[in-house]
Amino acid sequence: MAVNEGDFIQLRFTGSYDDVVFDTTEEEKAKEEGLYNEKKTYGPIIVRVGGNHIIPGLDEALQGKEVGESGTVEVPPEKGYGVHDESLLKSAPLKNFAQKPTVGTRISSDGQEGTVVNVIGKRALIDFNHPLAGRSLTYEYTIDAIVEDTIEKVKGLIELYTGRDMDLELNEGILTVILPPGINYDQRWMMARGMLIHQTFEFIPEIKEIILKESYTRPAPMEEPVTEAEEPEAPAEEDIPAAEEKTE
Repeated sequence: MAVNEGDFIQLRFTGSYDDVVFDTTEEEKAKEEGLYNEKKTYGPIIVRVGGNHIIPGLDEALQGKEVGESGTVEVPPEKGYGVHDESLLKSAPLKNFAQKPTVGTRISSDGQEGTVVNVIGKRALIDFNHPLAGRSLTYEYTIDAIVEDTIEKVKGLIELYTGRDMDLELNEGILTVILPPGINYDQRWMMARGMLIHQTFEFIPEIKEIILKESYTRPAPMEEPVTEAEEPEAPAEEDIPAAEEKTE
């Protein structure tokens, strides 16, 4: 079965540049390349072809391919993370930093993420381009399956945007998302929630309504610690009275 734009698919891939691996869905590969993150879930991801879930060069290469097919695609900068924009190189005085920065320090400023690329005198040069901007990339990929199940499609979007696995219920077009306790303290969820709802309606037409449901379970009462009865200590030898000698 060929993959078409609009299909949800299970995809595995490894991305590299100049033989340096920067991203992979394969756990063993991540360990081999020193990229392993114990907080990350490895394995196939679910994406919608043409949904801007992956870089354009890889997205375009998947269209028309067959389920089960593996391949390699070379992605130029303009279809990857963009060309390197010199106007995004900014200089800042060192006094603006809480701690003296070094080359490679990641910073955030006015909603932009940047990397310190040089420190000259009392100023730091910061590059606000994506770290992979200007690089030609190589992707090895495998298309595992086309996803047809509605719940699995939504789960794929949730994992893609939040990195979480949530319980879902679908009844006559009404999707209920069971939110885990404390989710509103998760900045990634708060930033992604609007986009997640928008794309669910845009890409999955059978869903007519979405309910975000917070549920809390009463914690189990704390049990009193069980302590063993203490045995009386045996008296020290010097405390034992000497036995009296009986005489007739």
